[in-house]
Amino acid sequence: MLTRKISCGLLLAALGCAAASPAAAQEQKKEYLSISEADKIRDAETPNERIKLYMSFAADRITKLRYEFAHPSNDRRRAETLNGLLNAYAGCMDDAADLVNLAIEKQQGIHEALKIMQAKGKEFLPYLTELSKNGPELDTYKDNLDDAIESTQDAMKDVEKALKEIAPPPVRRKP
Repeated sequence: MLTRKISCGLLLAALGCAAASPAAAQEQKKEYLSISEADKIRDAETPNERIKLYMSFAADRITKLRYEFAHPSNDRRRAETLNGLLNAYAGCMDDAADLVNLAIEKQQGIHEALKIMQAKGKEFLPYLTELSKNGPELDTYKDNLDDAIESTQDAMKDVEKALKEIAPPPVRRKP
């Protein structure tokens, strides 16, 4: 009886270790940034730089999405590709918005990044909205497209809030 309890305990412990392995974690949650993109984010020293990077990655996902729609294919994984690009885009926008909110709390200077975010949001939102109305194969990515639109709208609200709340940069006067 004691050996059976020990065997069951070892089996449960082994299963727990297998579930906690990095490979299992990767299968459950796909990262939306490449290794080099994640390294760039990690290496960026200021929130201003990180937000700019997230916006450039979001722009890259939109460019790839446009390419996919311009070059239709019968690839079995096409829906997965489109959904992956939309998820990655939404992730970039969400992370950039999180950094904006953190910068508001800490009163960090992110004016340059806010301008970029505002301009890109005004570019991305009409495109995504148009896709939601007459995008090809819409039924295969509608939910992720709705999430991407919502992420963009939320990020734009955060930018407007930040522009009102963050102190303007100091004005240098000539002596």
